[in-house]
Amino acid sequence: MQFNLERDPRTHTFISYAPGQVVVTIPWREGDDTPLLVDRDGEVRGRIRHETLTTSVIVMPDQLIRNWPPQTPTEITAAHFEAVAALQPEVVLFGSGARLWWPPSSLLEPFIKRGIGIEVMDTAAACRTYNILVYEARNVAAALLMI
Repeated sequence: MQFNLERDPRTHTFISYAPGQVVVTIPWREGDDTPLLVDRDGEVRGRIRHETLTTSVIVMPDQLIRNWPPQTPTEITAAHFEAVAALQPEVVLFGSGARLWWPPSSLLEPFIKRGIGIEVMDTAAACRTYNILVYEARNVAAALLMI
C-alpha cells in the first residue's frame, strides 16, 4: 500500500509497505543534494529522499535504526525490546509482521519499567499509525518486523 499523506521533510515517515519491505523518507540534512520537493502551488516544501528497507527496523521521527536483529517473532528477546526502550519514546508501535503476534508479558518489561506505552499490531497497521502519530508531533518509535 502507498500513502499519500502530507510529509514533513524533517522526519522519517513511511511512504509504502509491501511483503518484505517498507519505504521510508530520509530527512534532508545540510549539504544533501537531494532534489527539491515542490507542492502543487509551486512552493518549496523541502527535500526528501526515500529508502527501501528489507530487514527489521526501528523508525523514529529523528532516527532510523536499520537491521534491528530480530527477523521473526520467535527471535525476539527482552534485550531487543530494551534497545527500543533505551531510545526513550513515549510510545512504541511493535509491528509483528504479516500477522498479529502478541509477545509474552515478560518481554515487555523494558517498556513497563520505564512507563513507555506499547501497542502491538501487524506491521502494516504499525506503519499507518506511526505516520499519524508523527504528524501529531508525538515521540513515537516503530519497531517493525517485515510483512
